[in-house]
Amino acid sequence: MQWLLQEFEDTQKMAAALDRLEIAYTWHKVVPFVGELIPAPSIDNPDAVVMFGSYALWRFAETNSLKPGVFKIRPFVHETAWHPYLLNGADALFLTLRDIPEKFPDDGKDWFLRPVADSKEEPGNVKTSREIIQLAHKVLALDETEIPNGSLRHDTQLMFTKPVRILKEWRLWVVRGEIVTHSLYKEGRRVIYRHEIDDDAMDFASKLVDANPDYSPAYVIDICRTGEGLKMIETNCINAAGFYEADLVKLVSAIDNFAPG
Repeated sequence: MQWLLQEFEDTQKMAAALDRLEIAYTWHKVVPFVGELIPAPSIDNPDAVVMFGSYALWRFAETNSLKPGVFKIRPFVHETAWHPYLLNGADALFLTLRDIPEKFPDDGKDWFLRPVADSKEEPGNVKTSREIIQLAHKVLALDETEIPNGSLRHDTQLMFTKPVRILKEWRLWVVRGEIVTHSLYKEGRRVIYRHEIDDDAMDFASKLVDANPDYSPAYVIDICRTGEGLKMIETNCINAAGFYEADLVKLVSAIDNFAPG
């Protein structure tokens, strides 16, 4: 597999794992909003290239028909197999940004929001209803031609749920239907990175993976423990998700074993 990396703190960790496995890689910068790489890579076999860095790398992978390139994923909230396990999935509200001023409840409460697509236009976070409506007005005041790629747009679909008290949060890396590594990344309100997971949380994550075997050849899944039990938070693109304390040697080995074609 030919590895193309965009330099970040996380991809430097990946490079160390590649070095340990004696797998070659090259560093590249990404031209904003265009997706071209500097320097331009020399592709040996377009059916055996993988890229790690920012989500914008998908444009280069798609333009140049690289496989696996970037493992794109479908919006997890549309996957019916996972609906019974979603954190607040049953009472989620879905609105495009342009619909918020008229349809979003101005109830003075806190809401968790995130884009439905794995586009990184807005990180998942909690805002008051008034802050959400103000954000919508701010974006809608712009002409769509003024909005740069990668930012919230008038037609961005957002998911809103009631905030839930979370006790622990884990990230797991799934490659070809197998969980290859994992990491704790939050305990209560504290950000804590440790290579550990509770046994029942691992069993729960395995159940999620088995419930949706055709989702994607490789992806990241985040789960959590709440007062009401274990829940699925979301999925993320494996090429652009933070590594925390994952075992990167195991992750690199699993991805490098993808056969060309």
